[in-house]
Amino acid sequence: MMIDTSRLVAMTEANQNFSKVAHMVEEEGIAVIMKNNKPQFVVVDFDQYEDIQMMRQNRMDTINSTADRILTENLEAFKELAK
Repeated sequence: MMIDTSRLVAMTEANQNFSKVAHMVEEEGIAVIMKNNKPQFVVVDFDQYEDIQMMRQNRMDTINSTADRILTENLEAFKELAK
């Protein structure tokens, strides 16, 4: 994943100056907080968070419906394998 370095904030700086992180999110839409020189946390505005949660739920719904379809279509084969 590519991360814009202008959106990186060290954990120490985020702890000492969270308003800078909040301002960055307001301006850039995202801030990435580094811990031990690695991206550890992402801060986004709440609307974007809701969109992410909706996408995650849609993905889980798709996975579950696909799994149900595969099980239904192949139920006899699964029963035979279970013997």
